[in-house]
Amino acid sequence: MKEKLRLLLAHPVLRDYRLLLGLWLLLAVIAALMKMHSHNNFLIFRGTFWHAWQGLSLYAEYPMEHWDTNHYGPLFALLFAPFAVVPEWLGLLMWCVALTLLLYIAVRRSLFTDRQQVFVLWFCAHELLTALFMQQFNIAIAAILLLSFFLIEQERDAEAAFFIVVGTLVKLYGVVGLAFFLFSRHKLKLVLSLVGWSAVLFVVPMVLGGPDYIVGQYAEWYHSLVGKNDANLFAPHQNISLLGMVRKISGSAAYSDLWLILPGMLLFALPYLRREQYRFMAFRQTILASVMMFVVLFSTGSESSGYIIALVGVVVWYTCVPWQRTGWDVALMVFAFVLTSLSPSDLFPAYLRKEWVQPYALKALPVTLVWLKLCYEICTKDYAEPATV
Repeated sequence: MKEKLRLLLAHPVLRDYRLLLGLWLLLAVIAALMKMHSHNNFLIFRGTFWHAWQGLSLYAEYPMEHWDTNHYGPLFALLFAPFAVVPEWLGLLMWCVALTLLLYIAVRRSLFTDRQQVFVLWFCAHELLTALFMQQFNIAIAAILLLSFFLIEQERDAEAAFFIVVGTLVKLYGVVGLAFFLFSRHKLKLVLSLVGWSAVLFVVPMVLGGPDYIVGQYAEWYHSLVGKNDANLFAPHQNISLLGMVRKISGSAAYSDLWLILPGMLLFALPYLRREQYRFMAFRQTILASVMMFVVLFSTGSESSGYIIALVGVVVWYTCVPWQRTGWDVALMVFAFVLTSLSPSDLFPAYLRKEWVQPYALKALPVTLVWLKLCYEICTKDYAEPATV
């Protein structure tokens, strides 16, 4: 049975990138069509451009247009222009396709092996659909982190800096791309590029509203993020993270998240002491996997749609190492697919989803277990390729 399954998964049809691209684009179209009459997040994003164009606040409430408020940086208003100036239905379709293509291209242009690329594209397809239903920028963040890492690997530091700065000025998550700094062979060039792109991309949105307006919007953005953090603690569809899971299971607001964040940061940073392992691509890819899981697990702003970032990291963790994965590792992957990826969908029992998974942020549980195992491996294992005879 195991051999039959291995042969099935190795079938050339399942490894055909034309099929995979077609599947991913089909998911984008399906998501856009199904959300054509219910796309609140897209309305928020579309509104950022027109509000900036009119000199209005990007972070005020506009109940006649949509519910909830914008929490992305002023740069996003300009980036969203191509999707805001066309008819609403077309903009939604273009946005879903653009997000999908960006992540697909990031995977295909990476230094992943064919096996890794195919694994990512199949394993994360359902999670991509979940994120597309929410029209979320998290899909782009996953692509930005992949591009930041692999551009540094390819010694294209100026381009990597561009993506790090874009991710940071739009959603802050991009700042974790700095975790790849120590792997750069051109650190001074990377630093200068980060400074340069930060200046350029800070100024560029001023074409919409002038310096005073944009500077004021950055101040408003900061206050909106502070307020959102407080509101997220027990929100049913927010704080779907390790922080939120512990908070919601305990039911307590009396402690600070720093009690979890500080040990988490220590575990995250410990592998950087193993400088002798830096030369192994498998080790560096494991750091990439850790970054992609950490940014979701330790953020109170994590939503269900953010797990497209984390699940790409889970696949990288599973596929990049030079040793044979164990049955326990396979079980973790199955657990992650079932509980993390399938739980928001109708393929998962509704009772379990409504009574257990959503109230206690259990979507974060499998990724937490994978990340903890990753932390153990990356602190103890040798990532050298086995010698060939």
